Amino acid sequence: MNTLTVGLIGAGRVGAVLGAALNAAGHRVVAAAAVSAASRDRAARLLPDAAILPADEVARAATDLLLLAVPDDALRGVVAGLAGTGALRPGQLVAHTSGAHGLDVFGDVNGMALHPAMTFTGADSDVARLPGIAWGVTTRDRVFATRLIADLGGVPEWIAEDARPVYHAALAHGANHLVTLVNEAADVLRAAGVEEPARVLTPLLTAALDNALRMGDAALTGPVSRGDAGTVAKHLARMPARAVPAYLSLARRTADRAIASGRLRPHDAAALLDVLFQAAAAQLTTEAALTGNDASETTVGSPA
Repeated sequence: MNTLTVGLIGAGRVGAVLGAALNAAGHRVVAAAAVSAASRDRAARLLPDAAILPADEVARAATDLLLLAVPDDALRGVVAGLAGTGALRPGQLVAHTSGAHGLDVFGDVNGMALHPAMTFTGADSDVARLPGIAWGVTTRDRVFATRLIADLGGVPEWIAEDARPVYHAALAHGANHLVTLVNEAADVLRAAGVEEPARVLTPLLTAALDNALRMGDAALTGPVSRGDAGTVAKHLARMPARAVPAYLSLARRTADRAIASGRLRPHDAAALLDVLFQAAAAQLTTEAALTGNDASETTVGSPA
């Protein structure tokens, strides 16, 4: 692909890293909009040759591609604002990095959705993680998108317009909630007296993730997948109260998947499901008491 002159609006964790990757691929990020001090510092580090300008001036400087890396809920307003001020030219290509949105946010603007399926911290090392990743793409110009993503070392995954929210939910559920789960596990280990939870969790969770991606539900292990009701009851009785709701939800979902995949027979699951049901009922009663509601008015679903 010929060298592109690129403008970037949003030098956050994602935008600044993608801008640096575009520069490394031979394109030129000539201008960037960075509002916060953190964004300006990030732009100075990762995009040292880009002029820091107001958003409308960045749009005018982007003769080939304008990249919008702004929060999901702000995206539609940013596009409308740029179009309303005349900063966008007819035929100009505008791309956004939102996973949740497709082309609907562009209106009459020539746009495409380019979402990198990767987690970002805004560090220089993020650039090295991009080669080989998938990009969730919704566009009318697959040829251009394929070439641009190839320049970044990625692979396009074509996502239909109406499937964008589900696509994004899957990634958020997997990556964002994984961070929460790992930190919850670390907190519980600290409660058990473990001073360095990462030393315990790193090999275990690395193996579990690898097995899950290769084997699916066949990778399930542990007391829930075996129907060990007594062990799960001890967990619930002794673990810190703040960790119980998440444990309960995930244990029930794990039991459902174990039963559906044939790893846990319904007969063997009965005692376990009863433990989870009773614990969930107790949790709801406690929450109702704390909020001043009558627990008798709270309906609890059947364990079956």
